[in-house]
Amino acid sequence: MIVPTTRSNIMFWTSGGVFLALLCGVNGSQSLYDLQWLPCKFVDEKVHINEEGHIETSYITRKAVLQFGNVGDKPLHPTITFLVTASKVDMRRYLEGTEDKLQCEIRRYSNGGIVTRWPTAGAQDHDVWFTSTIRHSEGLFVITTFLKHTTAAPAEGQLDFLQWKTIHDRDLLTTSAVMFVLTRTPSVEVGFLKEPNLHCQFGVDHKLPHVTVEWRLQKHGERSKLFSYSSRTGKSEGAGVAVKTIAAGNASFKVPPTSKHSEGTYICSVVVAPLSGSHDIPLTLSEQPRVSINVDSTLSIILGKYQKLICDAERYYPLDVNIEWYREPPGGSPTPSTLKNVLFSSHQNHKDGTYSHSAFFYLQPSMKDSGYEYTCKVSHKSLRTPIRKSFSLIVTDPDSTLWNITAIGFIISMLVILCYMLPQYLGGRKAAIKVRMNVGITFLPKSFVQIYRNPNCV
Repeated sequence: MIVPTTRSNIMFWTSGGVFLALLCGVNGSQSLYDLQWLPCKFVDEKVHINEEGHIETSYITRKAVLQFGNVGDKPLHPTITFLVTASKVDMRRYLEGTEDKLQCEIRRYSNGGIVTRWPTAGAQDHDVWFTSTIRHSEGLFVITTFLKHTTAAPAEGQLDFLQWKTIHDRDLLTTSAVMFVLTRTPSVEVGFLKEPNLHCQFGVDHKLPHVTVEWRLQKHGERSKLFSYSSRTGKSEGAGVAVKTIAAGNASFKVPPTSKHSEGTYICSVVVAPLSGSHDIPLTLSEQPRVSINVDSTLSIILGKYQKLICDAERYYPLDVNIEWYREPPGGSPTPSTLKNVLFSSHQNHKDGTYSHSAFFYLQPSMKDSGYEYTCKVSHKSLRTPIRKSFSLIVTDPDSTLWNITAIGFIISMLVILCYMLPQYLGGRKAAIKVRMNVGITFLPKSFVQIYRNPNCV
């Protein structure tokens, strides 16, 4: 369905070369698979050879629309329109999220002067190529689609980028999508000893062509090959990709258990001549610090004494960590007081690549410091919010402490007397009474003695 363009349903503007579009009632309620159009920025190029014989390129950002439809459709908006006609490759199938999260960029694509006809009906040796890259603003995916546009034959003997056709502000370019390269892991952050799967998927508009798949790792300005496969020879080198899945368009790479040497940019490239698509996937390592302090939640100090307080941040990665000690009065404070007399240890580097660091200070409090809460706050790249460890301070007077100790000692001594000496004393008294009674009995008549010893005789 063609929706007429009116001032009430669309507004375009550009700021800093970024083109935006707002639509009311056209795309808002549709699913992404039914998407009719998408605002894009078209990064155009002007290439020329300077007086010294060197090639110079200038880039111009222009507003454009990616419109989905059929051959012969009219442009929906008064701007550069790339009409993507139906084919076996439909980029909309792989989009996720909502339209407001999609960022679209279109660029010219040069095949470097290689003349290779795309193996589908209607393709010409002089086809012009464009790439459409759609990325999700929150990192869900990035998909690059190759668009084929047939135009008049270029001049012979020149590279395509030296005589590209000028595109005017309201031109309509009818194209077909012939190939895409997609990743759903545009960037990856994991911990140590993990085995992340780096997603890389591709598709073409005809039966499996001659395809070459490569994975490379770039770090410190150098590239190393991790895996390669050519369907023409059937041979593969390296590991990490299941060769059997490549025929179905799955070229994902499984990273071996991660260590500090795993960081870098992983590059998945797919070549179907004359096209070559790739995605750069940065992989970073991150480990949260384990934070602890060397006292319990309540610390009692006698006035005049001091205590060393240590806050440890252990086994974190990468290196940068911030440790801060501060204190608050009873009941809290909107502006806690940061401690100034804090000392820091050097960073300890462990064999697994993680680090440890500590911050400490010596506390010799006065009585007015009693009740304050002391907190260690640790901030690190791996943490969404800082980790805090706290303790409450109780300061006691040494005189009152001595009196308390004396009182407690006296109470304990009395308990010992009552528990051990009193029973012995009472036992001795009972024995003495019994002896005296037995002595007195010996002077009584025999009949009285029997009655005494056996009252039942009465």
